[in-house]
Amino acid sequence: MPEAALRMIGEGEAAEARQSPAERRALLEAILYVTDEPLSAGQLAAGLGWGREQVEGLLEELIAAHRLPERGVEVRAIAGGYRIATKAEHHEQVRLFVKTLQRPLKLSLPALETLSVIAYKQPVTVPEIQQIRGVNAAGVIRTLLEHKLITTSGRKPVLGRPILYKTTREFLLQFGLNDVSELPTLKEFEELGRAALAEPGA
Repeated sequence: MPEAALRMIGEGEAAEARQSPAERRALLEAILYVTDEPLSAGQLAAGLGWGREQVEGLLEELIAAHRLPERGVEVRAIAGGYRIATKAEHHEQVRLFVKTLQRPLKLSLPALETLSVIAYKQPVTVPEIQQIRGVNAAGVIRTLLEHKLITTSGRKPVLGRPILYKTTREFLLQFGLNDVSELPTLKEFEELGRAALAEPGA
């Protein structure tokens, strides 16, 4: 949600009766629920007109409240912001249910292998990827670009100045990571990818 829209919400709320901490926490939860993109504490504070420390405190309270076993979702730090997401123990059942409603993102095994090389070696060029995988990666790179899982990252200062590639924010969102430092081992990543994304046909 754009900061301008958040600011309008904040101005509207300011005109109402003074809110209790519980009411502010509820409003914060509602905003996180309706937004598709993770929101940072700074964005929330600026948009709502609240102090950043207050927002951070409310976020910590929300995170703690959603840890209770009877809650099916949690407030998670993802891609530099916060969003509401399903808990890990429900991922498989939720994934299977969602598959009955819509066509999932599909990645072939070659695409997944190429994505894993980029994730762990980034920024990396196509020749470097092909040297690691031993096969032509041009078509797979195109697929990953179309899915917005990777993007260009300038050119490598060597002969021919090949294009460098790196993972995107969409990649972090798809794999539920806050940043690339949270990447699991290569084997775990491939298993995670097969379970969450990979099906023949990409």
